[in-house]
Amino acid sequence: MSTYEQRLSELGITLPEIAAPVAAYVPALRVGDFVYTSGQLPFVSGALPATGKVGDGHGLVPASDAQEYARLCALNGLAAAKGVLGSLEAIERVVKVTGFVASDPSFTGQPGVINGASNVLGEIFGEVGVHARSAVGVAVLPLDAPVEVEFVFAVKPGASR
Repeated sequence: MSTYEQRLSELGITLPEIAAPVAAYVPALRVGDFVYTSGQLPFVSGALPATGKVGDGHGLVPASDAQEYARLCALNGLAAAKGVLGSLEAIERVVKVTGFVASDPSFTGQPGVINGASNVLGEIFGEVGVHARSAVGVAVLPLDAPVEVEFVFAVKPGASR
């Protein structure tokens, strides 16, 4: 059985650097046997790959692109959790994923967008990556990001940093 770090390598995934907070908060915080991440934006090397609302019309971020951005949010969330835990191996389970999609008023595909985060967690963690989830449409997100995702991870008993 491969470790989570080996699984990342097998998938060709390199976790990014921990995204710097854009306000007064920390990227992740461990409380007891859980790690809670702040909302993760789809930063790539410190910049958003796109801005605006998600939808099907001209000038909107396509849902397929937003799904990829949700995947980036998940990788940023894993980097934040690893920063608190020292290793992804300390994760016992992905407990909860909450996704926010800056949506055009007519867009109702938020669950499909947040699948980008859920799917990559499943690829990395297998059954341990199966989680409870919410996918919410909102009017606007920080920095005009199209998607933001936050996570709750259970920590293995005895895991310390």
